[in-house]
Amino acid sequence: MKKSFYTIFTLAKINTRRVFRDRVALFFTIGFPLIFLFVFGSLNSGSGSASFNVAIINQSSSTFAKDFIKTATDSKILKVHSDVMTLAQAEDKMSRSELDATITLPSTFGQTLPGATYPSGVATVVYTQNNQASASALTSILDSQFKAINTRFVTNVTPFSVTTKELNQKSLSPFDYTFAGLLGFAIIGMGIFGPINVFPELKKMGILRRLSTTPLKVWQYFLATMLGQVFVGLISLAFLFVAAIIFFHLNVVGNYFELIFLLIIGIVCILGIGLALGGWAKNERQVAPLSNIIVFPMLFLSGTFFPRYLMPDWLQHISAFLPLTPIIDGIRLIATEGKHLIDILPQIGLIGVWIVVIYFVAFRVFRWE
Repeated sequence: MKKSFYTIFTLAKINTRRVFRDRVALFFTIGFPLIFLFVFGSLNSGSGSASFNVAIINQSSSTFAKDFIKTATDSKILKVHSDVMTLAQAEDKMSRSELDATITLPSTFGQTLPGATYPSGVATVVYTQNNQASASALTSILDSQFKAINTRFVTNVTPFSVTTKELNQKSLSPFDYTFAGLLGFAIIGMGIFGPINVFPELKKMGILRRLSTTPLKVWQYFLATMLGQVFVGLISLAFLFVAAIIFFHLNVVGNYFELIFLLIIGIVCILGIGLALGGWAKNERQVAPLSNIIVFPMLFLSGTFFPRYLMPDWLQHISAFLPLTPIIDGIRLIATEGKHLIDILPQIGLIGVWIVVIYFVAFRVFRWE
């Protein structure tokens, strides 16, 4: 057993050195994900927008309140999420940046108070700390609308007005979502494209065939490749974290050790796909089409470049079971929401199931030549 692990360690060291000596491999492992980080980070670092995603929490039964909601829903400036019924639901969505703000209408909104001849009320704009600019713009818009309404009732007083209320919490920025997806993109690059480029080349050179004549077992070769890839992968992801923190002010609120554990099992899971494809293919022409069929659905449906909540519900349910989805979701929950491993057991369990399935297939289809 000691000799077996010495063999594994030696092969892992050789594979790692090969990556660091190959400039092309270094570029696609470290440089290419960094380029994507700066491109998508620049696109998603802004906070302004021409329209506002809002929820309206109506506690009033007045006709005026209903008319106000209808007008807001028909507005091109406001995108009202009608599925949000309570302030708790709204706060949850605001914390995930699915909403820019929430407009609350109290029970007295739109009612004619005793002694008055016109309806009145105060609408409150609820927002999170990093959405102050959007809340300020939204408040100005609503204030202008209420002033126009007020002139129909009185000329000197303002029965309708709007105030703001800031929650004592921060929500995710668009870059926070993008960064978790970019980590998934980097894991795919090193886990799939690495083996499918290396294995066919090793077969063509006859290196794997010569290894098959030695006492080396397939599981030893897989484990050595896995150890080397995890080491290189963590270094690549560390560069992404450093760049995101320095240039885009990423705030990692979760536990780093729990995050590293998730990244390791994520690399192992996706690497299994690369081992299966590279181990099965005789040459690059065989593996390229099949790898694209597997990779591109995960890139576009697993929340790599845009949040999955923007997809239709039926597509969200399907994409939730892709191998990359629980990895990205788990990274996002730990890094940006401070969740612990016990909170993401469903994601870890799904990753574990995929590891078993993928490596079972990889062992069955692997060919030395």
